[in-house]
Amino acid sequence: MATTYGHRAARRGSAQPVPRGRRSPAGPVLALAAAGAVAVLALWWHDTAAVVGPAGWLIGAGRIAGLLTGYGCAVLVALMARVPALERGVGSDRVARWHAMAGRYTVCLLLAHIVLIIWGYAVQARTGIVRETTTVVLDYPEMLKGTAGALILIAVGVISARAVRRRVSYETWYYLHVLTYLALFLAFGHQLALGADFAGNAAARNAWYALYLGVAALVVWFRVLVPVRLNVRHRLRVAAVVREAPGVVSVLIQGRRLAELRAEPGQFLRWRFLAGGLWWTSSPYSLSAAPRQDRLRITVKAAGDHSAALALLRPGTRVWAEGPYGALTAARRTRSKVLLLAGGVGVTPLRALFETLPARPGELTLLYRARTPGDLALRSELESIAQSRGARLYYAVNAADGTRAAITATGLRTILPDIAQHDVYLCGPDGMARESYDALRAAGVPTGRIHHESFEL
Repeated sequence: MATTYGHRAARRGSAQPVPRGRRSPAGPVLALAAAGAVAVLALWWHDTAAVVGPAGWLIGAGRIAGLLTGYGCAVLVALMARVPALERGVGSDRVARWHAMAGRYTVCLLLAHIVLIIWGYAVQARTGIVRETTTVVLDYPEMLKGTAGALILIAVGVISARAVRRRVSYETWYYLHVLTYLALFLAFGHQLALGADFAGNAAARNAWYALYLGVAALVVWFRVLVPVRLNVRHRLRVAAVVREAPGVVSVLIQGRRLAELRAEPGQFLRWRFLAGGLWWTSSPYSLSAAPRQDRLRITVKAAGDHSAALALLRPGTRVWAEGPYGALTAARRTRSKVLLLAGGVGVTPLRALFETLPARPGELTLLYRARTPGDLALRSELESIAQSRGARLYYAVNAADGTRAAITATGLRTILPDIAQHDVYLCGPDGMARESYDALRAAGVPTGRIHHESFEL
């Protein structure tokens, strides 16, 4: 690392037990999703006596694509229902990546379904593609609604593409994404009315109803009823706003019986501040200190209009929150020695872990990467924690001439010769996280012991 300084190791501290790592349910969840896809293919196989001629092959392939599209849509919504087993067990960022990947596959399957079915019908009827498209859309039952739903899904897919997503605001992207629910409502009737695999097959229809109603129940429960209960019960308000560093503030939030939230250090909540210009946006911010009975704290860097406006919040402002979410917690730990590797304001969840992770003196280390010493948010708190716990604290900042302090395998081995025996918690901007991940792997840390959640949720 180009410039590393600020090493502190206190002598005080007491030995504490090290919890065993909790196994992620990611494998079983993926296996369940795959089993569902196999069941959908089995439904087509069971209901297809034979495939004859080019038209039969095209229509058969279109039916498969359509069934998988319908199943994929249900999976997409389930992934974003904020089910605690996924949000806390698998990790919110990983679930979001699954959702994005599944979304791309689903849109591609939808396009394949449209093209193959119309092409197959055109071959069968010995007519042109345009004429057959007009016939299907205007004359088939439930097709107008199905077409509207398909167009909405394709539009959501386009706006979610990385090149487009970067050019639109988060609010625009989010509220257009919500139209997915409308698209599924419009398309559901089309699936049952024209799906050859559901005609005369009551068991298949009932299973499809159960799938969609079950997913709808998850959304209503975890995205509507649970948040309403949380906010009515805990009555969150802004207690104070504290400046921590240039462009960085901490927001103290008070409420009733906050221990019942069961929030853990390393987790985040989605916060909606009911103030002018802020109420329409729900943003994920990590807890930057261990939760208390009557108070929570988040620390935010001004990275846009919304985050910058938090510095102007007034005490007493009502707060609407959802969560807690995230799997970057002590439950992931498998080794007695731990390195917390933070970049920028990504230090916030790691600061909470630095305070609370059970550790013997010398077995807990925090490495904090920032551009300048002035950008080291919560610095005095980190140094106080290191002193009281017998933990080690290192800073990596750019040199005075601007030379970047890179995270490298050599630098990591210099400060921790036995780094390969550590669990590592990693949080920071995307570029820094990727660089650090590569350096950790090169330094010998196994993939399974690098615990990371994206800083850009």
